[in-house]
Amino acid sequence: MLLPKGKLQNCGVDVMAYRDLREFTAVLEKKGLLKRVSAVVDPVLEITEITDRVSKMNGPALLFEKPKGSSYPVLINAFGSFERMALALGVNELDEIGARISELLELQDMPGGLLDKLKILPRLAEVGSWAPKLVKTAPCQEVILHGKEATLDIFPILQCWPGDGGRYITLPVVFTKDPQSGGRNLGMYRLQVFDGKTTGMHWHIHKNGAENYRAHQKLGKRMDVAVSLGGDPATTYASTAPLPHGIDEMLFAGFLRKQAVEMVKCKTVDLEVPAHSEIILEGYVDLDEQRLEGPFGDHTGYYSLADLYPVFHINCITHRRDAIYPATVVGKPPMEDCFLGKATERIFLPLLKMFMPEIVDINLPLEGVFHNCAVVSIKKSYPGQARKIMCAIWGMGQMMFTKMIIVVDDHVNVQDMSEVWWRVYNNTDPKRDLMVVDGPLEVLDHASPLPAYGSKVGIDATKKWAGEGHQREWPDEIIMNEEIKELVTSRWQEYGFKEHDK
Repeated sequence: MLLPKGKLQNCGVDVMAYRDLREFTAVLEKKGLLKRVSAVVDPVLEITEITDRVSKMNGPALLFEKPKGSSYPVLINAFGSFERMALALGVNELDEIGARISELLELQDMPGGLLDKLKILPRLAEVGSWAPKLVKTAPCQEVILHGKEATLDIFPILQCWPGDGGRYITLPVVFTKDPQSGGRNLGMYRLQVFDGKTTGMHWHIHKNGAENYRAHQKLGKRMDVAVSLGGDPATTYASTAPLPHGIDEMLFAGFLRKQAVEMVKCKTVDLEVPAHSEIILEGYVDLDEQRLEGPFGDHTGYYSLADLYPVFHINCITHRRDAIYPATVVGKPPMEDCFLGKATERIFLPLLKMFMPEIVDINLPLEGVFHNCAVVSIKKSYPGQARKIMCAIWGMGQMMFTKMIIVVDDHVNVQDMSEVWWRVYNNTDPKRDLMVVDGPLEVLDHASPLPAYGSKVGIDATKKWAGEGHQREWPDEIIMNEEIKELVTSRWQEYGFKEHDK
């Protein structure tokens, strides 16, 4: 059971945050949310087929204790449900984190004099406590491998799908720096294993990692890179979060944990990594080298095509003595990544509301794989407001990739797609209510005529006003009287129905 103030019941011990992945794993097991698989299982395809079936059944996290060819167990599907995702971030409901963000956003607009300002000092001190903390020794450096010993061959790296270009590290937290400002960036970019010493570095052109890469190219400086595998769950999530430019993901991880993440300096590169990670890969990306990377069975449910990407060279591996290898499998939804995406939907809703206060709620349907569809409800107060919302969303960071935006009125439950489609089918005139624009698209979109560029559509499914050119009377919805509904509810069993059928 989750305890107040972010505390977690961890095998009888109260802690403010998960120190590492294994603490989270222990909590999952205690709650019956993890299954150990003791049989020998092949990381090539077999683990994926098992995990895919379990994901589609809304099943537990899986710990494969004896992956074929490696002594390191594989943890997978750890985030693969709403319950486990909330548990990973130390809350009962993901909306609790959004509420905390709302409170922080209110601080900047707090009116009043000096006394009022002094009242927020404890909150500012709390913010300061979230900054990452540097330590001298770390569990992630219990074993240090250089030279020939520093090889990926020791790990149970997955080949997920038959058409994949090879084995892929699928849950890496990639650390890079801006070469001019020194600002840190975390991102999750898949790593195709070319051999024991090199991988692809699949950062898309829109990502901050790729931006840092281009900055290194301009300066002609070789790019240091470190990869953390199996950090605490808040840090893993933070690496996927669409934070505003310049916000340190490690500070955000501290915010999620309500506690600083301990960091340690790498052994061979000028970067810091989470001290309690399971495995660290240290190396560099050569600025002039690219290799063909892919195909890869992606979260869209289709293979992303092979293309040229930079190469990551590994010169040092450090890890815990009894390291756990973390992985994920993506494919046709629902799968584990869907719940990371739904966490983003709930956590960042307050930021959308800050810029667009008329927004009531948002739904990124699983089938839309998070960049293909967004459903938004608004409090409509003037003609054309739905179109204004569409354009504003397309101007918001990674929301620019959204291929379809559906806007409905504030009383519509956007989480119920049956209701949403009913509104779309009945409330729209195609000529008037569809807006098609051209612009950037997610690199993984295979339907656009050009890579990363194509058309997007906005659908206005709100009630239309005379000011929007609708001169006809708009009919009322069919709704039963409340007194009749209450009467039928009270007499339900008298009619011969069972209590749970009403």
